[in-house]
Amino acid sequence: MKENTVNILKNNFGISEKVIALIDESEREVSPVFEELDDIMTYNQYKVLDVFQKNRLADRHFSWNTGYGYDDAGREMIEKVYADVFHAEAALCRPTLVNGTHALAITLLGLLRPGDELIYCTGTPYDTLETVIGLKNYEPGNGSLKDYGVTYRQVELLPDGNIDFEGLRNAISDRTRMVTLQRSTGYGWRKAITIDKIEEWASFVSDINPDIIKMVDNSYGEFLDTKEPTDVGADVMAASLIKNPGGGLALTGAYVAGRKDLINRIQYRMTCPGIGGECGLTFGQTRSMFQGLFIAPRVVNGAVKGAVLCGRVFEKLGYDVCPKPEDKRSDIIEAVRLGTPEAVVSFCQGVQAAAPIDSYVRPIPWDMPGYDDQVVMAAGAFVQGSSIELSADAPIREPYNVYFQGGITYEHSKFGVIKALQALVDDNIITL
Repeated sequence: MKENTVNILKNNFGISEKVIALIDESEREVSPVFEELDDIMTYNQYKVLDVFQKNRLADRHFSWNTGYGYDDAGREMIEKVYADVFHAEAALCRPTLVNGTHALAITLLGLLRPGDELIYCTGTPYDTLETVIGLKNYEPGNGSLKDYGVTYRQVELLPDGNIDFEGLRNAISDRTRMVTLQRSTGYGWRKAITIDKIEEWASFVSDINPDIIKMVDNSYGEFLDTKEPTDVGADVMAASLIKNPGGGLALTGAYVAGRKDLINRIQYRMTCPGIGGECGLTFGQTRSMFQGLFIAPRVVNGAVKGAVLCGRVFEKLGYDVCPKPEDKRSDIIEAVRLGTPEAVVSFCQGVQAAAPIDSYVRPIPWDMPGYDDQVVMAAGAFVQGSSIELSADAPIREPYNVYFQGGITYEHSKFGVIKALQALVDDNIITL
């Protein structure tokens, strides 16, 4: 870092010279990784631009209708663009899908029927999906898959974090209607599933039974590679707009993309049979949704660079990190095994202190709906809950891993690492 930058960090933010020196050294060490990530970002930026131009995106697509939303040109265009960016036949992209869990739920509930079997082949799904499936918090009549007579099986990942293909083969039965893969780590200690592995998985399932639907939870994964799951055999995928694809500008919403016949069925669960995707307002959100998607490759690039830097810094300090700085990445999350609840809380308080919003707040663990353990969350974001903005969170449970992600710019993601490290030093948890 140059002198002016060093001075503002020291004088305005109270960062010690030792912290700055460690950050500088770590940044130099991961510079070859950054070059590879920049190339992926450049490809994806031009891919999105090409789709915008070919679809003749115009100012009129930023307006919106009222009432039922019939013939809403902006809504129709955003869904066409999302389908084309992901090389899918069709897509749903709505601000009325409240989060990624909602998008995944309408996919599961729209495609599965009584007597069908769902298999998750990446271990336990993200906490909030467990209630949708009926694995926890089940109440008869709550509308979960269990309520509709859909059965569930789970195949754990191998110890090295790869898919257990033999275990999956043994789990698939004549009743299996869908096999689902969670690309991101969630609160697990594993690397995200790469596009190469997703392609291998899709081919494997199709060879067993081509009629089985292959669904991917694509949360945190968009623009980490030059391909997406729908490029390599996934039939349908879904995720939130306030993660990667919204670029930090989408205020809410989620998407589902995939085969047209599947999207047609999912849209009836989104609204109702006979209406489907023909109705639904965008409430003037299409401008920010389009612009967010346009800058998303650059934003994701900054976030994943920050994750790489975080991994290198804490690896140098002797902590276990996942993934390793040099590993191929398939989501924006960096997990650090800090070992104690005090360290986890201190780390998150440091990230919160790096935020542009609510930087003065000190997050503490609390009982968060949908989670079995108390959770501490640092998230001083312009959009509440936006995981593409700088954040860190952790369930307060052994072995006390913290999950770092986001940053609208690399510089801000880097500052999150700086403040987290400084907080741990100030709290006498780390000595440099």
